Parts: sequence; structure tokens; C-alpha cells
Amino acid sequence: MFIETLRLPDHPDLAARVRDLADRATEIDGVAPLSEQFLLGLIDARLGHLHHVAVDEEEVLGVAAFDGSAFEMVVDPARRRAGVGAALLTSAGEADVWAHGDLPAAQALAAAFDRVPTRRLLVMAVEGEALATVASYQGRDDVYPLNLEESIAKWGRDDVEAKWLAANNDAFSWHPEQGGWDRSRLSRAQEAEWFSPRDVLFLWTPDGQMAGFHWTKWHTEVSPAFGEVYVVGLSSEFRGRGLGDPLLRVGLEHLAGKGADRVVLYVEADNEAAVKAYDHLGFDVVEAHVVYSVPQSA
Repeated sequence: MFIETLRLPDHPDLAARVRDLADRATEIDGVAPLSEQFLLGLIDARLGHLHHVAVDEEEVLGVAAFDGSAFEMVVDPARRRAGVGAALLTSAGEADVWAHGDLPAAQALAAAFDRVPTRRLLVMAVEGEALATVASYQGRDDVYPLNLEESIAKWGRDDVEAKWLAANNDAFSWHPEQGGWDRSRLSRAQEAEWFSPRDVLFLWTPDGQMAGFHWTKWHTEVSPAFGEVYVVGLSSEFRGRGLGDPLLRVGLEHLAGKGADRVVLYVEADNEAAVKAYDHLGFDVVEAHVVYSVPQSA
């Protein structure tokens, strides 16, 4: 076995084999080992991801993908417990590594390398009657909802997307993945196969200010399909006005209207206020994703 370092978008056949490997791991583990952006990084050179591929002759054993700040890893289920994960983790050096699902095997491997958890991303879900209860938007006089398609028809794409970016970067100035977006990044996000302009909801003021946005996602890769609170952002200028709850509900109502009986969202575990608010609305923690880091020297 050896580790080959390359950029998989330059090797589409190999990228396809890695994607198949990731799909097999998802089926076995019940959780996807590579996030959406890292799956895109297998084929989209614009993302600039670097890939450490574990190879034994012609067989792909696993991969560690790097986006410039952290790694995500997957090992072929048929080749586990053979040192592949250890070799890939060694190749990551001191960079952070995600463990999606934080499965026992990932915990054990991290412990063997003296890595410690430094970030915890929770997946929370609401379904059935609990979803039906919260999926109701009550109108207000100070704001009104329009989706992206409707907003562009009213104000034009340039104006809407400029305000969308401003709201996003204001709301997520602290966030390592969602903050600091530019027009190119927003355009790439809208290239996703699942993207629909009708699934992005905004709250507008009567004078044309964007108070916030609720970007929803409709998952059809499983049956029955389900919804996701993909990104919710409220501009700082509009905080403290009681708009967070209606902004969430307008998206939940939209997803329920599409037939969702289950909706999930991702939230940082240390955002205690948000976790508490979602819990109050009936969301339960169903999964966790953890970043393991090399301890910093004193």
C-alpha cells in the first residue's frame, strides 16, 4: 500500500471509484463519510481540494481529502482494520480531521493518535406531528416572504444576490465554512443538482431591505424524501425584533407544503441558545460530526 497525492478532478476515473467507495461506506455505516462540499471536490477543480489516495496495486483502499483547512476521510469497508485509516491520518499531518457520525472506529483511531475533539456539529430532526405543529408561518406587517425566483422577478438577480451575500456574510462572519462568501461561491452553490430557486425564502421589508433568508434543501436521494434547514441567516440590523422564529417557520412551512414529514438541520453544539431553541420546537439530536485535532502545545 502507498499514499498517492493528487487532485482527483484531474483523474475522473479514479474520482468515480472514490465516489463508489464512499457510497459503500455510507451504506455500511449509515452516515456519509464525505460531506457535500468534499464530494463536489472530487470532480470540481475550482474547489482546489487535494486528495491523499491509499492504493494497493490497482485497488483504491481509501482517501483523505483536504480543502485547505481540514481533512475528511473514508476507508473501503472491506479493507478496514488493516492500517489504511492510520496511514491516511498520518498523511494529514497536524491538520484537523472530520469524523462524520463520530463512529466508534473513528473515536478509537483518533485516540490512538492522541487527537482530541475540538468541534462538534449536531444534526437535529423534527418529524410527524411535532413538525406539523411548528410548520406554520404567521404573517407580519413589517416583513413579508418571497422566494428567490419571485425576488429576482421583482428586483433583478444582481440586487437580490448582492443583498443575499451581505446577509449571509453578516450572519456568518464567525463561521469557517459559511462566512466570507463571494458571488462566485454563491453561483457554484446554485449549480448543485438539488438546488431550486423556489426553495430559498427571504423576508423582505416593505422598503426592499432583506431581513434574512432561509435556504431549504429537498432530499430525494432516499425514500421518502425529506427536508433540510440548509442555511438560515438573519442580518444583525434585524436581530432583537422577534424575526428568528418566523424566519425558521417560513421555511418549515414551505418544506411541509412539499410533503416533508421529516426535517433536519445542522447546528454547532456550542451554540447553546440555538440548540435550546430548536429543542423547544421539537427537534431532537440524531447524529453528530466531530473535528479531531492535534492538541496545541502549552
